[in-house]
Amino acid sequence: MTTREKASEQMADWQRSNGKPDTATTGTGAPVGLKTASLTVGPRGPLLMQDFVFTDEMAHFNRERIPERVVHAKGTGAFGYFEVTHDITKYCKAKIFEFVGKRTPCLVRFSTVGGEKGSADTARDPRGFAMKFYTEEGNWDLVGNNTPIFFIRDPILFPSFIHTQKRNPVTNLKDADMFWDFITLRPESTHQVCVLFSDRGTPDGHRHMNGYGSHTFKMVNTKNEAVYCKFHMKTDQGIKNLDAATAGILNGTDPDYSTRDLFNAIAEGNYPSWTLYIQIMTFGEAERFRWNPFDLTKVWPHGEFPLIPVGKMVLNRNPKNYFTDVEQSAFSPAHMVPGIEPSPDKMLQGRLFSYSDTHRHRLGSNYLQIPVNCPYNARPKNYQRDGPQCVDDNQGGAPNYFPNSFSGPQDQATFRECPFKVSGDIQRYETGNDDNYSQVTTFWEKVLTTSDKNALVSNIAGHLKDAAPFIQKRAVDSFTKVHPDFGRRLQESLNKHRSKAVSQANL
Repeated sequence: MTTREKASEQMADWQRSNGKPDTATTGTGAPVGLKTASLTVGPRGPLLMQDFVFTDEMAHFNRERIPERVVHAKGTGAFGYFEVTHDITKYCKAKIFEFVGKRTPCLVRFSTVGGEKGSADTARDPRGFAMKFYTEEGNWDLVGNNTPIFFIRDPILFPSFIHTQKRNPVTNLKDADMFWDFITLRPESTHQVCVLFSDRGTPDGHRHMNGYGSHTFKMVNTKNEAVYCKFHMKTDQGIKNLDAATAGILNGTDPDYSTRDLFNAIAEGNYPSWTLYIQIMTFGEAERFRWNPFDLTKVWPHGEFPLIPVGKMVLNRNPKNYFTDVEQSAFSPAHMVPGIEPSPDKMLQGRLFSYSDTHRHRLGSNYLQIPVNCPYNARPKNYQRDGPQCVDDNQGGAPNYFPNSFSGPQDQATFRECPFKVSGDIQRYETGNDDNYSQVTTFWEKVLTTSDKNALVSNIAGHLKDAAPFIQKRAVDSFTKVHPDFGRRLQESLNKHRSKAVSQANL
């Protein structure tokens, strides 16, 4: 009887379930006579060009790694189901919400944002929380984070922002100047920065954090009536976070901490779950609201737009193979189903293009044919053909042009998007001067406890101390606008770091 954790027993479990070994083959299925030796001329070589067993193995190995995700490279995932517990059909006609008790299979991928594939799970970073629901109307991807807000409002800033999270192109090191220079020049990031540098920036594994669609979406019912909505996945395990010191230790001792925790919990039958809630805002309320309801740096107050329960998501199956089920998985906010549509949220509008475009680069133009991405509950019928890695029947002899007179798939008026009116002058609108601090002030005054404030100041100062002095001053000025006490305490903490550095330099 083993006492090892389930993750450590994976190979033994596989052996017990599969029994006698199968015959090894090449990629074409041909059996291999000897797997430990190449075909050579005599025992000392050279090799023969005809050795397909070798070239088949090596050529595949040379191409074994697909390009790493530009963001969210480090991650893990699991499968499960979503079950409707409350009727929201008055808001949404999507089949996934059709009736109470309905279950829909799903995949969830958890990730960090800025680190490479081999980086630590417990690094201070937002966490990706990407969900794929395999509905009979196609796949619906709800692609969010563990925070309800983000750093920026305009997608044109996204590449530059992500570059500041990556490595300096000269030193190949993470660079505090890069990070804090951008953050202090774009004060709309203040809200997310404060959440990131609180202990919620280092959650205790994936099971103990919430997930949010973050953006504003539209829900449309069977009468073609629409409302705006936000999606919240609240962990049923309770929020648990790591303090900076513990997270730092785990970075070195167990960089796969969150991956291991999720795998073992599911393997032991301790299935994690989340409860889905929505917030609803009418179009009229959006028109009259005191700030832009599509601003991704702000939340909708729960007192005005209460959480409405919808259902429960349970993860009960680990991947059968990580590469097949997780590394090749591709999520995009553009993957919507009838009843769920985008809002004018600028960041969402930008993501609708960028995610699918990235997948076509990373996985190929037929990435939706990969089993984990395939909408297997709704067989695609369209006019897309050919391309690299086309592995299905390429839609056989069906017409590949539209319109046609030969029974090709037809569009259906009942699935048209809900119309809505827009107006305004076309120009580039700078959003940096919108209200950047009021919600952060509320976060400081009403949400954070005394110990939370101490941790936030300490965590920011511990990172900001490595930035240039003029950037430190700009950061202190920015946080002072959140609350004078915040700025004062941050300056005091930076002064202590500076004094300590001077003392060490004089030793």
